[in-house]
Amino acid sequence: MTVLLFLIFFAACCAAAATGSMFPPDDWYDALDKPGWTPPNWLFPIAWTLLYIAMAYAGARLAQLPENGVAMGLWALQIALNTLWTPVFFGLKKIKGAMIAIATLWGAVVLSTLVFFSMDPISGWLFVPYALWVSYAAALNFDILRRNPAIA
Repeated sequence: MTVLLFLIFFAACCAAAATGSMFPPDDWYDALDKPGWTPPNWLFPIAWTLLYIAMAYAGARLAQLPENGVAMGLWALQIALNTLWTPVFFGLKKIKGAMIAIATLWGAVVLSTLVFFSMDPISGWLFVPYALWVSYAAALNFDILRRNPAIA
């Protein structure tokens, strides 16, 4: 794998990450009724940085394989859906819309992980923490939706 190939995938991840700086948690988010298992705000950029590095590395590995069209399509789909959640939740403040976005993202990440395992087990394993984090984030989104039905 070349450094350039990794950097191309990492650039796509950085574009997705940029929405986090464009739509950071604010007073609206602080005022929401959230469960006690909500992570502190400082944890999100650390977790996402590590996940984006793993995602980029997996994408770069898969890009070098023959007959990788489905894998590349899934990688593109999941990063596009990843980019969508933050503006919907923090920008538009649409908890229900964000739930739909993250449920769709979860499906794309799980399907990607399964396909990646079949093509390159290392890439599959690199997506496992991402699948777990999105599962956790989806559960958190759902509980926030449940606790705040009037503003969903």
